[in-house]
Amino acid sequence: MKKIVKHRLFWPIAALLTLIVVNTVARPTFISVTVQNGQLYGALIDILRNSTPLMLVALGMTVVIATRGIDLSVGAIMAVSGAVALTIIADSPTPDSLGTVLVAIGAGVLVALLLGVWNGFLVAVVGIQPIIATLVLMLAGRGVALLITGGFITTINSEPYRFMAQGYVLGLPFAFFVSVAAVAIVALIERRTALGVLTESVGINPEASRLAGVRARGIIWGAYAASGLLAGFAGILYSSNIMAADANAAGLYIELYAILAVVLGGTSLMGGKFSVAGTVIGVFTIETLRSTILFLGVPSAVAPLFLAIVVVIVVLVQSPRLRGHIARLAQSLRPQKTETAR
Repeated sequence: MKKIVKHRLFWPIAALLTLIVVNTVARPTFISVTVQNGQLYGALIDILRNSTPLMLVALGMTVVIATRGIDLSVGAIMAVSGAVALTIIADSPTPDSLGTVLVAIGAGVLVALLLGVWNGFLVAVVGIQPIIATLVLMLAGRGVALLITGGFITTINSEPYRFMAQGYVLGLPFAFFVSVAAVAIVALIERRTALGVLTESVGINPEASRLAGVRARGIIWGAYAASGLLAGFAGILYSSNIMAADANAAGLYIELYAILAVVLGGTSLMGGKFSVAGTVIGVFTIETLRSTILFLGVPSAVAPLFLAIVVVIVVLVQSPRLRGHIARLAQSLRPQKTETAR
């Protein structure tokens, strides 16, 4: 039992299950799933679908944080990716053509990849601090997205594009399968190859890794490129969900939620050891919190405060130091109880 409690994923999973139980007690329909026309519907299904953009961004953020970095530009990259894709579709005479949609998606993701490469160049080659290097694109990226869309919200009507965020496959949202594929690919690359170990070594001590023959520069560069790529796909899915490119709202604050999901999953911001499974749990925890906020009818202006309070509680519960203090306090009280009984 002690081994289970000490496992790094025990407390993140316990926090997520607690949220699910609380929601179920408050509204029993939370865990109910209905079938309509062969498609599954319910609060849990909505969480699986709505969590996909955050899941993609958080996976990229996990790899970046593992290298002792940070990427604040993922929200802006999402805005640029969606703006590029929707502008191509809007300007096309055949917006319902699968070929047009694939070209638009490819262009949007390619631009996002290039922006991620640019971040990696500033951090790994030029040597700019990650928070400064990505802050530049965080501020400039939305301006670029506005230039692409001409300063307006670009809307389209394309069924193939709509399918990515709103379509169903085998009864489940297609976006969920995108999320599963992304998790599987990242986990396979980072945990079944030497790249994961090298990434951790770079995050623990970049200079020692370089002296040991590890190409730290290339690994850091690749981490930011992967973050940009995944943010590009997230931007495509976000724009597909609303069928519009909104440069100001796309990916707003998602970089903060992604960092929060990574931390809730047990990954340290100091770099080194990271957990893909923990990030997945962290994302579902945040999306469950969002669902709870909507159900409680918390005003949008107060919602961030409510989320912050709950997150602080969850983080405190997961804190090894706090649990250690509680354990020592409980141990110190035991002899007093024994003497009183005598």
